Amino acid sequence: MPKIVRFHALGGPENLRIEDVPVREPGRGEVRLRVKAAGLNRAESVYYHGHYFEKPHVPSRLGYEVAGVVEAVGEGVDAAWIGKSVATVPGFSQNRYGTLGEEAVVPVDVLGEYPANLTPVEAAAIWMQYLTAYGALVLVGGIHAGDFVAIPAASSSVGLAAIQIVKDHGATSIAVTRTAAKREELLALGANHVIVSDEEDYVARVKNITGAKGVRITFDPVAGPGIEKLAEGASFGGHLIEYGGLAGAATPFPMMAAMVKCLNVHGYTLLQVTRNPETAAAAKKYVFDRLADGRFVPKIARTFAFAETVAAYQFLESNQQVGKVVITVP
Repeated sequence: MPKIVRFHALGGPENLRIEDVPVREPGRGEVRLRVKAAGLNRAESVYYHGHYFEKPHVPSRLGYEVAGVVEAVGEGVDAAWIGKSVATVPGFSQNRYGTLGEEAVVPVDVLGEYPANLTPVEAAAIWMQYLTAYGALVLVGGIHAGDFVAIPAASSSVGLAAIQIVKDHGATSIAVTRTAAKREELLALGANHVIVSDEEDYVARVKNITGAKGVRITFDPVAGPGIEKLAEGASFGGHLIEYGGLAGAATPFPMMAAMVKCLNVHGYTLLQVTRNPETAAAAKKYVFDRLADGRFVPKIARTFAFAETVAAYQFLESNQQVGKVVITVP
């Protein structure tokens, strides 16, 4: 019987349990994976705390992003998938398709093959972060050479992916982090500039860095009251892209800055990429090619053994990490 992670009550990671369950056969349009590594996402923490847009029906599995090998396919799925090394693209129901465990059953259309130069640990840290950043910066923001791009929560896996995309397009990244503890590592990982928001005047630093032009693309997962400063630091006609609510507070609409600067304030999720098959295919190819030739390199903050799942999520919630937290599955 495969082991999976499940929780029976809402709350913190201490509620997560490793349990034995019967092997699940894939249904129509589904595949079963033998999981080798699982990338942790902030959405999972929000989910088991009961604050995600999808409410858990306990007992519930969890998990969005795993790398593994296809070992069985359901009706209507090409048997050529069997034996392929793949990683999952988030966007499905964790109630129905939670992936954290020794096996996972998922829809075939969330699979993405990954380049052979990646390990399963690295492959568990690619699709969510690179596709999320791609959709915001390339599809929504239309990034091009010479742009200034602000990236709050830059030490997250999505933030680091954004830094690499900015560099690949010949633009200038401005990483934003709350404390100075991560400044040097962010610079070493490719950020052109770092603003420590708890210690520095964001707007003043942006004016200095951009020669008073302002930031054309702001890619923000924090929201809350800080959106006012981000809007103030934006350029005329700039894009303020909001893709999360890490602040955990109400987010005002920056009316005056939006009017004066003709800002494009855009709510965004990965679904803007994945819900259209042609867009998703183009996005996957964009990421795959750059992973294969080394332009993109996923940053692994720390790995945990499967038996250390609770500790892994506690570490995720500590906000100490720079990059992706990954669980290895035996």
